[in-house]
This record gives sequence, structure tokens and C-alpha cells, in this order.
Amino acid sequence: MVATVGPRAHGWGMMSERTRARMVERLHQGGIRDERVLEAMRRVPRHVFVDEALASRAYDDVSLPIGHGQTISQPFTVARMTELLLTGRPAGKVLEIGTGCGYQSAVLLESGADVYSIERLGPLLAKARQNLRAAKLIHARLVHADGHAGLPDVAPFDGIIMTCAARFVPQALVDQLAEGGRMIMPLGDDEQYLLLLEKTPQGLRQTRLDPVKFVPLLSGRA
Repeated sequence: MVATVGPRAHGWGMMSERTRARMVERLHQGGIRDERVLEAMRRVPRHVFVDEALASRAYDDVSLPIGHGQTISQPFTVARMTELLLTGRPAGKVLEIGTGCGYQSAVLLESGADVYSIERLGPLLAKARQNLRAAKLIHARLVHADGHAGLPDVAPFDGIIMTCAARFVPQALVDQLAEGGRMIMPLGDDEQYLLLLEKTPQGLRQTRLDPVKFVPLLSGRA
């Protein structure tokens, strides 16, 4: 899965397989049970999605800066949100709000999802495309747009995942969620938590989950 150049890169790639295996074991011990998610986390080379200077920390359970004031979420958070979105059903068509470096998109792709992803920062989106090519995961549809609006032209979505914190639940995204679909998102400002939304025939069911800390969801394109 890892694009390598020369003996040094190959050695790091081999080491990363072992470090990914250890990361996955920690995720399992932490409560992640969906085999698709665990296998996706094992297969995706997280070090490809961080700056070379931070590659040695790529498989630690920490968030890391990726430039432009953004971060790559810690592995447990990525696994937890992916599991909440997908567990117990086919992955289906998923909309991601906040492409970032592309790592969450990669995990969704490896979990079997048909991925559409929106990023408001053009330079970061270009970097995500580069990272996904390096990881040989090129099937995500990446869009430079305002995440609040979603992608109504390709809705409905079986799942929506937001990798930045909103102060409110965007109604446009709720409208683009298929019946039976799920949306997982961080909600809040200073105090944030994961919110799981499920669209049922009886209405929208909301479940408050883990405390988290994400960069904010902003409007517009840059």
C-alpha cells in the first residue's frame, strides 16, 4: 500500500506494518470491534498523511498538525467515528465534511465506502489528493466547497461524517441523509462532544457520546 522510493523508504514501510499492527491492537483493546474498521486502520499507511518530520509519531495515538491550522485526528478518534458510522451495515455512500490530509477518507475507502469529501481549503485539498495517490487510494471524490452546504446533487448519503466541530447541526446535511442513514459529528465550541444522528421513519434520533476536541467548521472557501 505504501509508495516507496529506495532502500530507506522501503525500510520505513516495513517498519510501519509492524507499528500499524501494534496500533490496531491498541484500538482493539480500547474497544473498537468492527473488523472492517480494524483492517482498514491496519492497511492505511498513516505516515503518508503527515509531514515527514512527524512520521516517527504517525502511529502514536495523538493528533498531529498538518498545516493551515488543521490537524489529523488521533487514530482512536478516527476508528471510533468510523465504527459508529458503519457498524452493523454496509458502508454505502458516505459524505465527509473536512477532507484535511485525506486520512479519514482513506480509512473510509478501505472500509468499503463510496466516499465523497468536501474541503474548504484549496491547498489542503491538493495535499490530500497527493497523499491519497501516494497511498494508492484514488477513488474518493474530493470537492473544494463549503461543508455546510454538503453535496445536494449527489445526495442522499447513507452516512455523513464531519471531521470539524460545528456549533449547530447543519440542516442541509440532515436533509441529505438517507432514511436509515447515520451522521457522526463533533458538536460544540469550547466543550465538544460526538453526536450521532440517525434518520428513522419516526424522525431524527440524536445520541450524545464521547467528549472530543476538533478544529471548528468554518464557512466559505479559501
